[in-house]
Amino acid sequence: MRARRSGPALLLLIVTASVAATKAPDPLLAARRLYNQGQYDQALEAAQQAASNPSIVSSARLVMGRARLERYRQTPMPAELDTARSELRAVDPRAIDARERLELQIGFAELLYFEDRYGAAAELLDPVIDASTTLAPEAHERALDWWATALDRQAQSASPPDRGVVHFRISERMEQELRRDPASIAASYWLAASARGAGDLDRAWSAASAGWIRATLARERGDALRADLDKLVTQAIIPERAARLPSKDRRQAAESMTADWEAFKKIW
Repeated sequence: MRARRSGPALLLLIVTASVAATKAPDPLLAARRLYNQGQYDQALEAAQQAASNPSIVSSARLVMGRARLERYRQTPMPAELDTARSELRAVDPRAIDARERLELQIGFAELLYFEDRYGAAAELLDPVIDASTTLAPEAHERALDWWATALDRQAQSASPPDRGVVHFRISERMEQELRRDPASIAASYWLAASARGAGDLDRAWSAASAGWIRATLARERGDALRADLDKLVTQAIIPERAARLPSKDRRQAAESMTADWEAFKKIW
């Protein structure tokens, strides 16, 4: 009897699986997946399709606005930025969930950054960085990177004492992030970059070296971190360290530090 009862149950399972397999894909889920994969053109197309459904139009507009911001970052076109702003401002906060509201704030902060309103962008991002850990890991990294980048740009127009305060603020946050996640790409880079910005070139050198090693924890993202750190060391940290020496010693010191850095990279 048990063998006969298993027949219909198995058939129902197969039929159910078959129906699920033929179900049309969710365009909003597809849009989010494509966005996270960095395929912004395709994400925009999927989100536009999802926007035809009134019940999820705000969620779709959120993806559309952020995809356009990423396209603007790659190829700055004013019309793209204007459209991104319109899409994000059309999002009804009451129609999206708490995680999406975090994403909306990040999107608004990116808009402010692209409008050269760096201080406002950083202030908007600061309270949501910790909460962004509830999003995809990539979303938290992006929020952290945008926050640090906005503060760094703000610091460039500040007086030297104020500039040091801003970079110290970045350093503190990145130290906290690395204690939480040693594989953080943004924290590994910005710990070195903020030390350099604050004028602590010895720590910048040490942090860049440590970041180079931490890149092995970041899997496929590690190559991008190493490329950024290499550029920071060779184009900023080494020349600035050499510039602090008497002029007659600068060239030799720069060559020595460059050789030391290249040797370090070969070993690690």
